[in-house]
Amino acid sequence: MESDEGWGRGDGRAVYVKLIEHVENHPGVLIFKISFQDVRRIDISFASETIVEVARRYRGKKGFCLIDPCNADLLENLDAAAQRKEQPIMMDSDGVFRIVGALVSQGLRDALNFAMSRPTARVSDYVCSAKDVSLTNASNKFRQLWEKGFLLRREEVAESGGMEFTYFRIA
Repeated sequence: MESDEGWGRGDGRAVYVKLIEHVENHPGVLIFKISFQDVRRIDISFASETIVEVARRYRGKKGFCLIDPCNADLLENLDAAAQRKEQPIMMDSDGVFRIVGALVSQGLRDALNFAMSRPTARVSDYVCSAKDVSLTNASNKFRQLWEKGFLLRREEVAESGGMEFTYFRIA
């Protein structure tokens, strides 16, 4: 940003182009940390055109995590913009994780809480820890969380020799 304020769609689109350029110049990076340390205020339009739109563009492939505490007005505008586009945005405040924007459904909440409580999560681990959850049901829950942008995943070789996904929080 060229100033400590992000205002309107025009400013947002200009910053969006810079964010995309930065992401494309770092193809090996999966999670980008975004700081609002020197930002005084942004409006909903700016937030929608920058952070939220970049997160939507790379949903399931790359993650964006807000760091550094930001003021309540800035956070409210970012939350409103993310809710409007149904895009979750992760926040990390000294290891305390919070999601703004899209709300997770009641049916997916336990699986998300499980994944958020650890660096990585496998479906089989969740099934072992949860009551009355089948492997198929758990797999569907984690896939939905990934598709909706709450988690990232990578494919790995399972102990059985087959392939499985390992899910991880965007932090």
